[in-house]
Amino acid sequence: MSIFHSLSISGSALTASRLKLDVISSNIANANTTRGEYVNGEWVPYRRKMVEVEARQAESFQKQLNQELQFNGVKVNRIVDDPTPFQAVYDPSNPDSNEQGYVMMPNVDLTKEMVDLMSTSRAYEANITAFNAGKSMMEKALTIGK
Repeated sequence: MSIFHSLSISGSALTASRLKLDVISSNIANANTTRGEYVNGEWVPYRRKMVEVEARQAESFQKQLNQELQFNGVKVNRIVDDPTPFQAVYDPSNPDSNEQGYVMMPNVDLTKEMVDLMSTSRAYEANITAFNAGKSMMEKALTIGK
């Protein structure tokens, strides 16, 4: 295990958290977007995006053997669309309403997004703290011989 291993783990988590924060902010910004994509000749509302994160796999056979002893950090697996259905809201004055006066709204729940935003920002802050603690320990180790 390298002296920089803890920094690598924190760095990978920071990168994943940053991407998750970007996706959450995109979801919040598009919470009322009724024209997200043009599919099959009609506009479809914005569909909520989610980030899938998984453990990073070891790169070599030796690291694979030692994987039980060490953690290699995380990586973003992919960004997927939330399959929950759109919400139908009665608003006949909206230009995107159908014949019955209903508008299909995005499947973005602002409460859920705010909870995800707060937990992801707390995870980001915790990883910054862990990164700084590791960096501080390395700096202290360099001054031991003086």
